[in-house]
Amino acid sequence: MEINTGLLEKFEKTIDTIHPERGKIPINMLGYGEISLVFELVSEPDIAYKRLPIFDTETQVQRHISAYKVYRQILERLGISVPLEDAVWFWSQKGNIVLYCAQKKVPTETIGNKIIHQLSEEEIKILVLLIMREMNKIWAFNDRSKTFKVGLDGQISNWAVMNYNPRNPQISEEDKLLYFDTSTPMFRINNVDAMEPILFLKSAPFFLRWLLKALFLEDVVGRYYDLRLVTIDLIANFFKEQLPKLIPGLIKVINDFFLDEAAELNITPITYKEIHDYYEEDKQIWVIFQNARLIDRYIQTKLFRKQYDFYLPGKIER
Repeated sequence: MEINTGLLEKFEKTIDTIHPERGKIPINMLGYGEISLVFELVSEPDIAYKRLPIFDTETQVQRHISAYKVYRQILERLGISVPLEDAVWFWSQKGNIVLYCAQKKVPTETIGNKIIHQLSEEEIKILVLLIMREMNKIWAFNDRSKTFKVGLDGQISNWAVMNYNPRNPQISEEDKLLYFDTSTPMFRINNVDAMEPILFLKSAPFFLRWLLKALFLEDVVGRYYDLRLVTIDLIANFFKEQLPKLIPGLIKVINDFFLDEAAELNITPITYKEIHDYYEEDKQIWVIFQNARLIDRYIQTKLFRKQYDFYLPGKIER
């Protein structure tokens, strides 16, 4: 994929991470993550860019890019479709390393968390079943491999339905999915992570990083390698999407899948209480964490007169 590095460097010079759409280089916001900003350049509407300002050394960023490319190859070899993509990094004028991952843009109207508001309950069950079948490709491999393990963030917003037509919203078991959250390389060789786990904490407030590293980092990273936990997170998304009435039916789909198509993995059935408790805890942690990040941004920008490198969204309905 051809990346306009010069234009990205110009964008980086004038970026306002509080209001990124107000910069001199016109962009449209597409989304955000804990450590990233996702956008499209108005002049290049077919490419989605993810900005990752989390690296301290060239060795770190080179290691990440190499792992990022390998991760994409792993997913493809396991039969999971991913978009065309590439990455470029450079030193900014402020003296820090910034990585931009570029990806052929996935049409918004085909993404899972959008289409579940168009489909019938039975079709949503089909969508979740299709996602489970894709994820099972990874955990079936992990079950066979002793030294190489692959992880995945299976949230419904990370999947798109190929050839989905929003003007005629429907889905069947013959439909194909696309997974596009590939910029975080999740694989381990002999229990060594391809991505340095500490990078997950770069967006955390400086006054909390030591505590998060000591108490939560291993659990946060490790859950992406546990199909049961990834699935609980997937179904908990339906609370966030204001569709809790669908959850009991989806639990049955999931547990039937575990007993049938994924029987060799011996996964314990999931309960509604587990999903509800997981979501409530996650929601509380999100609120506390975002408030702490707001304090951190104030300290960095108002007291230290520094740029705060991460985008903080407004209030989110959860």
